[in-house]
Amino acid sequence: MTARLASIQRHPLKSHGRETLAGVALSPGAALPWDRRWAVAHEAARIEDGAWAPCQNFSRGSKAPALMAINAALDEATATLTLTHPDRPALSFRPDDAADTARFLDWVRPLSPADRAQPARIYSAADLAMTDTDYQSVSILSLASNADLGARMGVDISPLRWRGNLWLEGLAPWTERDWIGKTVRIGETVLAVEENIVRCLATTANPATGERDADTLGALKALLGAQEFGVYAKVIEGGPIRQGDRVEVIE
Repeated sequence: MTARLASIQRHPLKSHGRETLAGVALSPGAALPWDRRWAVAHEAARIEDGAWAPCQNFSRGSKAPALMAINAALDEATATLTLTHPDRPALSFRPDDAADTARFLDWVRPLSPADRAQPARIYSAADLAMTDTDYQSVSILSLASNADLGARMGVDISPLRWRGNLWLEGLAPWTERDWIGKTVRIGETVLAVEENIVRCLATTANPATGERDADTLGALKALLGAQEFGVYAKVIEGGPIRQGDRVEVIE
């Protein structure tokens, strides 16, 4: 079976929802467009305005598992984001609007554990995505690896647990772990694979409920000797990609 791009996912507000795209245009040196464009800085954050900041400064699923059940839909023309959650009413707001930000903070606080630093503001830095890497990255993941891990655990593991960007089908399980230092062509684009993705407690939460219900980290450690799933890559040749595009390792 030929390897194909099975799904494209982006997360406009870091750790607060995901949405599926049919296609997108990648640019060299950039993250997926609008992916992690905004992030929710908590009250203990230490951020230099205008700069990329590490994930410790933001509200995230590893500390607030209920956030994992958020879905998102972005209207790019108006920069309006709509969030839904099984325990909250739907909310549409503009993350760049101060009044709307206040409404969002009221909406999200019930999903935030009281013993954790509380969400304080929405942060963005021009065209810099708040990726979990200090370079602008795109994550690549394998549906076969996800299925293999779930089978070993004896549970159905939703791919949404991993908050990935590009999901591939048609690979042997865990093949992507051998791609570090290689380049991958997807459609008209080329990406350089940089490193494996080290995983956190966010992946133990069910994206349908926001409740922790699977020891993904223990299963990864037992299988691989490391809490890793998926790889980070840099875009080196841009262009459009669409669901169904052919994928090949070219170096």
